[in-house]
Amino acid sequence: MTTADRENASHLNSVTPPASAPRKLLAARWTYIVVGLTLAFVLMPFLFWRATWFGRPLSDAQLAQVLTDTTNPHGVQHGLSAVADRIISNDPTVKQFYPQVIVLASNPAPEIRTMAAWVMGQDNTAPDFHAALLRLLTDSNSLVQRNAALALVRFHDTSGHAIIVGMLKPAVLAAPYSGVLKTLLKPDQTVSPGTLIAYIEVQNKGREVRSETPGTLARWLVNDGSNVSAGQPIAAIYPSDDSAWESLRALYLIGTPADLDVIAPYARQSANITPKIAEQARLTMQEIRTR
Repeated sequence: MTTADRENASHLNSVTPPASAPRKLLAARWTYIVVGLTLAFVLMPFLFWRATWFGRPLSDAQLAQVLTDTTNPHGVQHGLSAVADRIISNDPTVKQFYPQVIVLASNPAPEIRTMAAWVMGQDNTAPDFHAALLRLLTDSNSLVQRNAALALVRFHDTSGHAIIVGMLKPAVLAAPYSGVLKTLLKPDQTVSPGTLIAYIEVQNKGREVRSETPGTLARWLVNDGSNVSAGQPIAAIYPSDDSAWESLRALYLIGTPADLDVIAPYARQSANITPKIAEQARLTMQEIRTR
């Protein structure tokens, strides 16, 4: 090899990376990608949780915005939760938002009306809340009625007594349309508000039937495939544990001797009655008898 050849080879070696360099660069790049993806998988759930967590504090300006932006139901519910938190913490500035809470008590979405009723029960010194809750006792949605009735107990108002007693009885679900019933669930299956339990075929088109209340499907009152009329009872739903618990606690305060027969089955602990509910039923019966 001539001197010129050696110089050229030396020059090439100085500017050409070794064969292992591309592999190292590729490995580093993949490391960054893996780390980035890992952070994304960790960070995205956190950001989603933070965005949907009702405990995230809101400034006055943010609260005013979410309570009026009815195009964002989740934001409205977050705002209502924030109002309740301020009431519970005895924040006097929260009263500026009371008029909007009352407006939301007439919102077309039943889940918002339900939450508004709960919020209004947190301040039993607000006359406007009291009046709005009385109106909700005749709401078209049974869950809204229940929340209003329970909230009124905090106002020492027994206007919702019959609704509260009814929370201990199987809820009767009526057909919202006339047509052919096509059942989806079997007895003893758990349902929540909004659970799809059946279809009603109307002119060859299935119309949804959803539960308004939480609990357990007790039985179908109409056979699958039968013709039903709008308003006809089609199913009975046993109350959920939470519904029974809230009813028994309210009746501890406003119950009457006439309620004892409805309460008594809950005082007999069984496979379907938890010890917590059985104990509350016994305490409620004892309190009613001593009044």
